[in-house]
Amino acid sequence: MFVQIAPAQAQMHKWVDANGKIVYSDTPPPANAKKLGTKAIESSASISNVRLPFELAAAVAKNPVTIYTAKNCVVCNEARSLLKQSGIPFFEKTIDSKEDVEKLKQVSGDTNIPFMLINKSKFSGFQAIDWRNALTAAGYPETNMLPKEYRYPEPEPAAPPVLDASKPVDNTPKPALRPQSTSPTGIRF
Repeated sequence: MFVQIAPAQAQMHKWVDANGKIVYSDTPPPANAKKLGTKAIESSASISNVRLPFELAAAVAKNPVTIYTAKNCVVCNEARSLLKQSGIPFFEKTIDSKEDVEKLKQVSGDTNIPFMLINKSKFSGFQAIDWRNALTAAGYPETNMLPKEYRYPEPEPAAPPVLDASKPVDNTPKPALRPQSTSPTGIRF
């Protein structure tokens, strides 16, 4: 059986807890809580327009995978290869700027890469056995079930640049930078 993965949609719930505090959550409020509202939130990020086998589609819907990587990171390449060889659909966030490093710190609490997020579970650094066990526990199949026509989404910056509409866009080519022997952003490999 195959299922089509649609863009993710979630709900944000707002209620008053037993202590009188307003709570915002993606989980529904307890039955005895005073409900203040629910709002549908639609994510523009979609894993694929390819139909996935039911077991894989269910895992993707319940436990989406995102990895954080950097250029010239051998361990990041190994982590990415493990996911692709295992047939795990994932989003990739790249760490190339100070803003990206700050976003990584916000998400992971550290600057260690590669970093994998399975729904809300965090995995810092790469240990193939640990990552594979976490993916299995999250419901991903043991064997690669990805259809041959599946294409992984292009990597995106962890902290996409915010465009200022009041400033003109500079499209002039920039000179290539020389690779440096140490990471200027503070990333640890």
